[in-house]
Formats: sequence, structure tokens, C-alpha cells
Amino acid sequence: MTDVDEVLPTVSDEHGSHEEPKPTKPKGLAHYIGLALSFVLLMFIIFLGVILIVAPKIAGATPLTVLTSSMEPGLPPGTLVVVKPIKAEDVRVGDVITYQIRSGDPAVITHRVIAIDSDSTGDLSIITQGDNNDTEDDPVRPIQVQAKLWYAVPYLGWVNNWVNGANKSWIVPVVAGLLFAYAAYMIVGGIVSAARKGKRNSRRKAAGLPPLRKASDDSRTGTKSVGRS
Repeated sequence: MTDVDEVLPTVSDEHGSHEEPKPTKPKGLAHYIGLALSFVLLMFIIFLGVILIVAPKIAGATPLTVLTSSMEPGLPPGTLVVVKPIKAEDVRVGDVITYQIRSGDPAVITHRVIAIDSDSTGDLSIITQGDNNDTEDDPVRPIQVQAKLWYAVPYLGWVNNWVNGANKSWIVPVVAGLLFAYAAYMIVGGIVSAARKGKRNSRRKAAGLPPLRKASDDSRTGTKSVGRS
């Protein structure tokens, strides 16, 4: 009894040459690791864009960076704090607010409100203190109050300094360009791959052969043989 392996037919093109059908090679682990890393990097860039630029812009908020240890452990140095404008009369004890050191001075401090007083004329005096400080700050007048803490993200403050510093004029267009380039690469790559596969299958169809199968399909079916006595 003899086993004879089935021989697959060849495909002849218009010039008479022969092309052996080649199943698609299985993609290796490195390919999928690369895809995963690319996806993670893309998501991280989008996350940074939303946290540092989009969300503050939409909400009229301001991203700031904690530079000292006065608000540790909750807001250590390097923490990104995004603050939204607030009226002095809406401030409550326990709020973390950002206020000008002196009215009209761009330098600001972000500390927690520990008390709110008012004098006989009804003028407010807001008392703040850093969570890690032993003494309270000088009283804050309503005109000095700028904003209230909206959200904070550890370590992203250093990134915020880089993005919103001297590099802001070029970093945003570059990041946007990279995102568009990545998207274009994925789309064009998919179109080219589909076109090549369609062309190969058209040639096989013209020769009366079934469409090419993936290598994974071949591994499931195994090698076919014909038994003859």
C-alpha cells in the first residue's frame, strides 16, 4: 500500500510562467508586541493631549505644576494640578485654591483653605495653609483668589512645563502631525495589503483554484494525502 502526497497545481500567469501558491506566513510574536507597543504609545500621547491641553481648554481651566513640598503627601513636587476659576464667595473650608501672592502679581500659591473669616464690614479673609506646613499663610483677600483645584495627576507637571513652556510653539503641531502620520500609515497599509491579496486571489480564480488560505488555516487542516492500494 503506497501513500502519495497530493500535489497542489501551479498557477500560470499571462506570460506562461508558473507561480506556486504561497500561504501567508504567520506573523511572529515580535510583530504583535510591536503593534501593542504602538497602540500603548498612541493612547499615552492622546491621554497627555487630553489632560494637558484639551480638557483645560474646554473647561477654561489652567494647568499648573507643583514646585515645592508644601502640599505633600497629596500633591508632591512635579504633580500636575488643573485649576478652574472660582469666585471668592464660593470658596469653602477644605478647598484647595490657587491665589496670587500679591494682587496683580502672576506668581501664585496653591494651598488648602483652613478657615474663612469676615470683619464687621463683611469683607472676607480666607486663611490657607500647606498640608505639609506647620504655620498658616498670610490672610488672602478675595481679589487674590484665582481658582480652585479641579484635578491632579502625579509627575505630569514636569511634562506640562515642557509642553507649555518654550516648546509649546512646536510641540503641539509635531504631536498632531505624528498622530495623523500614524493613522495614515495604518490606513494605507491596510489598503495595500487588501489590494495585494485581492490580486493574488483573482489570478487563482482565473486558474480555477480556491482563494489563498492563511497559514493558520493550513495548520488546522494539516497535510492532505491520498491512499492507493
